[in-house]
Amino acid sequence: MTSPDRVDDDKRSTLRRFAALGAAAPFAGFSDSASADTGESDARDAIAGYLSTTPGAHFSKIRDDLQLGTGETQHHLRRLEDLDVIERYRDGDYKRFVLAGRFDEFEKQALGYLRRETPRGMLVELLLNPDATAGDLAKALDVSPPTVSKYAGELEEAGLLSRNDGYAVERPETVLLLVVRHADSFGERATRLARNANHLLEYDG
Repeated sequence: MTSPDRVDDDKRSTLRRFAALGAAAPFAGFSDSASADTGESDARDAIAGYLSTTPGAHFSKIRDDLQLGTGETQHHLRRLEDLDVIERYRDGDYKRFVLAGRFDEFEKQALGYLRRETPRGMLVELLLNPDATAGDLAKALDVSPPTVSKYAGELEEAGLLSRNDGYAVERPETVLLLVVRHADSFGERATRLARNANHLLEYDG
């Protein structure tokens, strides 16, 4: 059984790690003196640092990855919004968060779908292999063709995919840059894509 002290130590270590990113970023120094006195600034710096590496994360992921309580997370996210450090946006059933002023609407849509396993796999696979068919995607991702068709429709409706002549990623360089910049938060397939980024940036859709 894990001791409460160990849980607290793990939480403090996680918060410190992401707070260091937040403190080093251009938005450092947003916490007010009252927050600093109560130690709340550490959690807020951690959330800001976390979102600098994991933009588009939804509420539960932020809470769980930073080992914060639900009320604690709500409180700090609300305060960061009030300070114009972060912004939230609706993505279906999810409330997602990004650093304020960093992403346009297309990029926020893209981040939302890149945070979902199958749509992310489809986008990444199409960036690696622009000629991939629906069958190729189903095989590469080990999903059924109807699953590919379902998400292709969602991606098209979101403005991220064209199905006029096969499948083609809209604004491919923008999507590629999002994946490359935050590859560590998107998993192994994205990391592989990042390694080929120099070549892929020549792809003009």
